[in-house]
Amino acid sequence: MERFRSKVVIITGGASGIGRALAEELVKYGATVIIADIREPHPNETTKKVQYVQVDVSQAEQVQALVDQVVHEHGRLDYMFNNAGIGIAGELRDMNLEQWNRIIDVNLRGVVHGVLAAYPVMIRQGYGHLVNTASLAGLIWFPNLGAYSATKHAIVGLSGALRIEAAGLGVKVSVICPGLIQTGILDTTTYLNVTKEFLLKLLPVKGMSAKRAAQLMLKEVLKNKAIINVPFYVNLLWGWQRLSPGLVSLINGITVKVFRRLRKV
Repeated sequence: MERFRSKVVIITGGASGIGRALAEELVKYGATVIIADIREPHPNETTKKVQYVQVDVSQAEQVQALVDQVVHEHGRLDYMFNNAGIGIAGELRDMNLEQWNRIIDVNLRGVVHGVLAAYPVMIRQGYGHLVNTASLAGLIWFPNLGAYSATKHAIVGLSGALRIEAAGLGVKVSVICPGLIQTGILDTTTYLNVTKEFLLKLLPVKGMSAKRAAQLMLKEVLKNKAIINVPFYVNLLWGWQRLSPGLVSLINGITVKVFRRLRKV
């Protein structure tokens, strides 16, 4: 992890969850970290090694201003973690256009805005690493998380294509696909005709701690891994999806039936 020492790092969605854990680990390794998040910072959250900036990633001009400010102050940008995201759980038939627009604005456009702002800087430098956070739901089909899954699949596709284009320009691109991690995302998820408590009952494993997940993710970032799957079972489920999509669909169909028996309306 010594290679993170003195690096300049931006992390969107860095106030909590995976983003916060990444920030804490990177500071420990000697990086200068700029946390960008939509919520207002507490006075003690900005230190010599951690700068906190209030940014709405759905607003392109705010993300551009963030990157411009960091490059102006530090002279470069080594890592851009496009990590901000929100969740919506429930059937697609229960979603309205406003909810669709919101999750696309944050989860997908937030990443696009980060790429548009940071990628040109890294091309000019001749180096840099873009790290986009997707999800296990970006690798396999997840009914009852359809909109979330759609945005995460898009991030995986964007990252894979960009990685190929960026390689000849000195820029690295990775996508992180976490499974169940102990973060606060389920507390802030919008639930449509289903409850958080019911969703938790369907989860087959206990989530990995955000700290441990961040440690594993950063090791893979240093290896310039294209797709970073954490915990290990993400690889197993992804392989299962590719080898037997029909069986996965059958099991997911059973899950949908269970959801429908417990619909609120």
